[in-house]
Amino acid sequence: MNFDIKEKSLAGKGVKRIAWADRDMSVLAQVRARFAKEKPLKDKVLAACLHVTAETANLVRTLKAGGADVYLSASNPLSTQDDVAAALTHEFGIPTFAIKGEDTKTFFKHIKALISKKPHLTMDDGADLVTTIHKEHKDLIPQIFGGTEETTTGVIRLRAMAKDGALKFPVVAVNDAKTKNMFDNRYGTGQSTLDGIIRATDILIAGKTVVVAGYGWCGKGFAMRADGMGANVIVTEIDPVKALEAVMDGFRVMPMDEAAKVGDLFCTVTGNKDVIVKKHFQSMKDGAMVCNSGHFDVEINLKDLKSLANKVDTSVRANVDAYHVGKKKIFVLAEGRLVNLAAAEGHPASVMDMSFATQALACEWIAKKKQAPAVYDVPLEIENTVSNLKLASMGIKMDKLTKDQHAYLSGWQHGT
Repeated sequence: MNFDIKEKSLAGKGVKRIAWADRDMSVLAQVRARFAKEKPLKDKVLAACLHVTAETANLVRTLKAGGADVYLSASNPLSTQDDVAAALTHEFGIPTFAIKGEDTKTFFKHIKALISKKPHLTMDDGADLVTTIHKEHKDLIPQIFGGTEETTTGVIRLRAMAKDGALKFPVVAVNDAKTKNMFDNRYGTGQSTLDGIIRATDILIAGKTVVVAGYGWCGKGFAMRADGMGANVIVTEIDPVKALEAVMDGFRVMPMDEAAKVGDLFCTVTGNKDVIVKKHFQSMKDGAMVCNSGHFDVEINLKDLKSLANKVDTSVRANVDAYHVGKKKIFVLAEGRLVNLAAAEGHPASVMDMSFATQALACEWIAKKKQAPAVYDVPLEIENTVSNLKLASMGIKMDKLTKDQHAYLSGWQHGT
């Protein structure tokens, strides 16, 4: 299989979408220009399992400019933009294996199509590519220089693998970079999740009781945006520091058992499973809406909801299913998958500019020298490079330390 997309005729539309995103991704464009000259990824086969969006298209274009032989598949069955997949395959020469709405069997068939190319580098959003290689294609591991991981869920899986001694090649935790999580997770997820909810439902956010499950960077971003639109925000947490932070930020904090009784709209952003389960559905009021903005569709236990429902109506409107539980209805958005990508277009290009520039530079770093198997942080040099380029692109200048100030901060002799 050389590629697998929905329809070639969509390519023209995809080119326009990719160009529109590219105009707001100036940092990545600068990285691409340098890569085109220096070819740091020359002769490397790179397999990327990512959300197939216009922003991702500009990332893989950058990797190809760097000399890599790039193959792309979807990291989520509902996040693919079919026109982008067509454009990448037929206009940019990057074979893509992704069709919006593909079933689980096809999803993994596409991942295995990437693996069949015998990659030297991997790029993941959720760690499905890396874990499949480790489980089913261990013979390829000796030739793999390493990989990068884009999302919280994937980093959690990889750190667990490293702890167990199961991780056999190095992976850079791009998700943990400040140039990723402080901006992409907070501002990107915050805006795009709200965008997906509104596109799916057309509801007024003001006055709604919105329950945010998880107060990591994604939860903070979504809570901030919901609050800004007039919602009454409740946060549920298992981490005492994050719970305390949510309280200090002005939000109510309570267990999901209590929040389930009063929420109008629920959004899970934890990276964990079974955040909303049967007892919570039983407590919810008529008309409650439930969605997820974590990577996998395991945060909302839909099997529990189906076991309670006497009827499921999938024709309410696009990306909205109604579960009839007794005399009440509970609405599930985007089948419990990433609502910001399934019902909207994902993060704005401007914030993905930083994440994907960091991703590309981390890939270059790991390709230069084969590291020992482990999960690595993004080097500070890359963080500073991306931040400086982004500030410059925004026309923003900042102060610099004088020699005396630098000496003062790096010494210990000066006292009160």
